[in-house]
Amino acid sequence: MADTHLPLPIDPLLDEIRHTLTRHDELILEAPPGAGKTTRVPLALLDQPWLGQQKILLLEPRRLAAKAAAQRLADQLGESVGQRIGYRIRLESKISAATRIEVITEGILTRMLQDDPGLEGIGMIIFDEFHERSLDADTGLALALQGRELLREGPALKLLLMSATLDSDALAALLGDAPVLRSEGRSYPVECVYSAPSRTDDPIETRVVRRIQQALDQHSGSVLVFLPGLGEIRRVMQQLEATQHAHQDLRIAPLYGDLSLSEQQQAIAAPATGLRKVVLATAIAETSLTIEGIEVVIDAGLSRQARFDPATGMTRLYTTRVSAAAATQRAGRAGRLGPGTCYRLWSEEQHAQLHAHTPAEILHADLAPLALQLLQWGVNDPTELCWLDIPPAGAFTQALALLQQLDAIDSPVPQQFRLTPRGKQMALLPAHPRLAHMLLCGAEQGHIELAANIAALLSERDPLNSDQADLLQRLDWLHQQHSRDGRAARMRQLARQYRQLCPAPDTTRTELPAPMAAGYLLACAYPDRLARQRDAQPTHYRLSQGRGAQLAAHDRLTRHPWLAVAALSSHQDNATDRIRLAAPLDPQLFETLLADRVRQEKIVEWDTQQDRLIAEQRTRVGQLILQRRTIATVNAEQKVTALIALVRREGLGLLALDADTEQLRRRIAFVRTHDSEPDTWPDFSDTALLANLEDWLAPWLNTVSQRSDFARLNLHTMLRSQLDWEQQQRLDRLAPERMTVPSGSRIRIDYSQSPPVLAVKLQEMFGCDTTPLLGFGIAVTLHLLSPAQRPLQVTQDLAGFWRSSYHAVRKEMRGRYPKHPWPEDPTVAVATARTKRATQS
Repeated sequence: MADTHLPLPIDPLLDEIRHTLTRHDELILEAPPGAGKTTRVPLALLDQPWLGQQKILLLEPRRLAAKAAAQRLADQLGESVGQRIGYRIRLESKISAATRIEVITEGILTRMLQDDPGLEGIGMIIFDEFHERSLDADTGLALALQGRELLREGPALKLLLMSATLDSDALAALLGDAPVLRSEGRSYPVECVYSAPSRTDDPIETRVVRRIQQALDQHSGSVLVFLPGLGEIRRVMQQLEATQHAHQDLRIAPLYGDLSLSEQQQAIAAPATGLRKVVLATAIAETSLTIEGIEVVIDAGLSRQARFDPATGMTRLYTTRVSAAAATQRAGRAGRLGPGTCYRLWSEEQHAQLHAHTPAEILHADLAPLALQLLQWGVNDPTELCWLDIPPAGAFTQALALLQQLDAIDSPVPQQFRLTPRGKQMALLPAHPRLAHMLLCGAEQGHIELAANIAALLSERDPLNSDQADLLQRLDWLHQQHSRDGRAARMRQLARQYRQLCPAPDTTRTELPAPMAAGYLLACAYPDRLARQRDAQPTHYRLSQGRGAQLAAHDRLTRHPWLAVAALSSHQDNATDRIRLAAPLDPQLFETLLADRVRQEKIVEWDTQQDRLIAEQRTRVGQLILQRRTIATVNAEQKVTALIALVRREGLGLLALDADTEQLRRRIAFVRTHDSEPDTWPDFSDTALLANLEDWLAPWLNTVSQRSDFARLNLHTMLRSQLDWEQQQRLDRLAPERMTVPSGSRIRIDYSQSPPVLAVKLQEMFGCDTTPLLGFGIAVTLHLLSPAQRPLQVTQDLAGFWRSSYHAVRKEMRGRYPKHPWPEDPTVAVATARTKRATQS
């Protein structure tokens, strides 16, 4: 094979890679950035006997990386792409009967496995840049492992996982103690320059621009800048363009995922002679891509990650610190073609605090596409497969709930799910289940062209980036754009693919007038995001899932009381989301095509606004009430259920927790603490009482109809009735409410402290030289009080007090309280609660 490239660090390892794969079916290869693993390894395996005439699949995380890798591999063979080296990405492929290495994006592997779980004719899968741990890569590996084990016939399917930064031990264990090979360091050294912690409030863009200007002054090559997202890229571009006159040889090139492939290729291409460039990139440039001419990397140290919240069904973007592994990958970009420099906008101390690896996407992603694929594969429980990280149970459960809403699955047996006929159709479409369902609904209603255009728009970044949320504006833009507009052309191509893949409808009849179509189609895709305008607040809406959402102040959609919402954005811990894309929704659809979304229910609940019990017949869509009607008679069981729900929500403070009740609860807690069989006693703690309201509170709620009635309930009697007669007698023996002291007084015991406290006037304990005991031999803590009821002594050793400290107390107190007895020997004195005169009389 022709090889015009200079030697690369991976080259000395190629023979060992071949030898290892001859003896093993799995291999893990660690090779730093610039080592040449993507360029060299696949070609080195083409002539291996175990491969024969089978193909190699080389997985890349992104379309641009796949095309670039295919081109580099073909160049080494002296061929054009589409001969022995081909590629398949979304909307584009170049392969032929001669293709032996097929470079594909990760999602395509899942489709290939669904079509042929044994992957006959494929001899090896190479997972490149596996450290990115995308959901598609994890899914593809899990399905490949099971497909190989259960369904593969003929030669074994070999698996090679490559990356610069891998948790190799965990991965090797997953692959049955697979061997691990490590290449030498990067081909050229990179000096990392750290920054002192920022002492100003300068935004990250300002700090980045300062570093760019410094790098342009101190270095002669091009600069690659890592920023968290498109917003930061645009702001840095604006600041650079304002000062570009200082560097006439400079070209500024953005690089992010939603650019067209041609625009991305312009960013990675070498600058023209005499020019240099500044590439402003997201994490897309971390791996796989060799950006020509880069000598300097400036890393803002931030990454924007999408995280799915199962509680709301929303995916939100979070800006977080990069991991140490990602920082290593980014720095390596500066050493691909020669010695380089990486400026990090954080300190060495901060670097030591970075997480080792970026969390796998499967841990925080929307799992609806995964759930649909697993059910198509025949797996109900994801734990049946082998994963590096098992899909989180909460997110997977939410994914199943969404698929049920989309009519994709049913459950003939509890906790066992299967694809419906609609679900099987959805699984064949290369789109998120929401969009797949919308496409099928559009085909059924004779609006497939509109549905395909909407699906294409929603599959890409918003082309208008406008505060106006109207989806119809985007559709108009798509129709009006010239064919040479890269974004519009890509969307129209994707829409054509969707139209071709959708089944033809059985009939051309439709119940759906054109003005209603866009709102209906969005409602099919996002049944949890139907929105109704709040009274007197035209920009505020409530979603059918229960959350609040808001339009921009001057959005024209505020004229519509109902919306179907396709896209929202929000900030962490914010209860109100911003509506980004939506279409008007005609509520008449709830009587026709969306009638299956409408539910009828009888509600008996406590209305917090009216502060009373209400009973209604409600017609609702999700959490949105379409109609309500008062019910005259209320079932007793429903009433009790509603009242218990109120107490559970507001807490026991709703009831009359008087001193007697609290005393009883503390006495019970005392015996439960010291009894060898505590569970023979009821638990009267707040947690237990709230958990068991149905047992002890429900029988007493018949008289409650308004809030004030709760205060009239005799809580002490209610709780005491939970004890049988024998328990009541034992309680009075083991933890008496009051204790008789030598003076004859019955003093209340304070069980709120441990040990319990008996606060008694000192003179009332004369004649007693032993500390009083409760049940279980527990001595009370005596608070011996002065005549003014102030503590003179706290003790559990009464006899010791009489012998020692009492004499000092007597000396001080008898002058202050001369009317009260202070005998020299209190152990033989008569106990009294009265003064000396009262005693003598």
